[in-house]
Amino acid sequence: MIDLKKTEAIYFVGIGGIGMSAIALYFIKGGFTVGGYDRSESRITISLKEAGCTITYNDDVNSIPQIFSNTAEKDKVLIVFTPAIPAENSIMSFFRNEGYTILKRSEILGEISSNTETLAISGTHGKTTVSTMTAHLLKQSHVDCSAFLGGISKNYDSNLLLGNSRYTVIEADEFDRSFHRLTPSMAVVTSLDADHLDIYGDHKTMIEAYNIFFSRIRKGGILVANARIRSEVIVPEGVTCYTYGFEKGADFYAFNIEQHKEDYTFSLKTPEKTIEYIHFPFPGIINIENLSAAIAIAMMCGAEEHEIRKASMLFQGVRRRFDIRINMPGITYIDDYAHHPEEIRAFIKSIRGYFGERKLTGIFQPHLFTRTRDHAEGFAAILDELDEAIILPIYPAREKPIEGVSSSMILERMHIPGKKLLKKEELPGSLDVKKLDVLLTIGAGDIDSLVAPIEEKIRREKKG
Repeated sequence: MIDLKKTEAIYFVGIGGIGMSAIALYFIKGGFTVGGYDRSESRITISLKEAGCTITYNDDVNSIPQIFSNTAEKDKVLIVFTPAIPAENSIMSFFRNEGYTILKRSEILGEISSNTETLAISGTHGKTTVSTMTAHLLKQSHVDCSAFLGGISKNYDSNLLLGNSRYTVIEADEFDRSFHRLTPSMAVVTSLDADHLDIYGDHKTMIEAYNIFFSRIRKGGILVANARIRSEVIVPEGVTCYTYGFEKGADFYAFNIEQHKEDYTFSLKTPEKTIEYIHFPFPGIINIENLSAAIAIAMMCGAEEHEIRKASMLFQGVRRRFDIRINMPGITYIDDYAHHPEEIRAFIKSIRGYFGERKLTGIFQPHLFTRTRDHAEGFAAILDELDEAIILPIYPAREKPIEGVSSSMILERMHIPGKKLLKKEELPGSLDVKKLDVLLTIGAGDIDSLVAPIEEKIRREKKG
């Protein structure tokens, strides 16, 4: 256990990450002196600076403010880092060599959550949306909650929510086995598709890691599993398991789904009753499945039917998750964080269901050399469902290049005629707005830096 009473300052290495930034903001609001390093400025780091955080973008020990770098006061300083930071990072090397107290992001999150009723949302995709939905349902009910989210909630314009409740919603991240630090009261698992094979080696080992996480649910706790993957889930002794989804046998079964222009209505069978005609004005049928999981958890925390109905109607989504940036006659532009083939498949399927046979043009930035190597066939197959595809170079994140692995691996496996490789700097200038119908930007790297320029170009040219 870390005694935070003796800590005066906290320095985050990799502070611009969506998970790290929520924790940094939590400590800023708690009155701690907070600083950090990230390799580039972003909307997140700008907002942290505005909140009072000192941030440097140079991997240089001399750039660290003295309150953190004064080794005589190191016992009052805590260092938090993300495993995505390269081992050769100079700032991390300084803190290690000088004997500072250093925790991984998952360790400090485990410390924060250990004294609360943690609602942990896991899964290789969908967890950010389900986490944000769960937090929103609880915030709009008498139950309330705090939440550390993996995306910016559009309802609250933040990835950190603070409340007066014993419940804390947390994303259970499988990367680097981070979720093994959590001991939740309730947990959700949305999906178990093969991912992070650079960490796990194979799909079987990854599933084993998930089952270890499930074993950490507290006795008397609850696990809510997507009905499609129930057979892969080992429910620990003393834990009750419920299923959710579109399968008729699911404990929380969504049915009578109807689309009315841009809104949905559906009914949800629960173990105790059926909630008829929930109004959900948010795109993508996959999000009805996600909402079903969130409703399951919210009900088990005590949220009432009328509160759930109202909150569902008011849900605005998550930035970079089915994020409709422009929707005007003749042109729609949507941005999404999807970076695994199955995520992209669900996204494109939802787009097709929502917009019918309109022409889809997708701009995809692969994330990680290992993921591209492991899933090139899967990426190609689902991107072939588009009418046109633009593939950008791989965003390396924490990885070094792998010989022979590039975005061409995806392109050469695709069959649609309208496919091409472009450099990021060639966009948005190369886009012919007049020929676009539904435009998608897809990926988890720095493709989000294109969103504002693309949006500006479309609005300017459509206005002209």
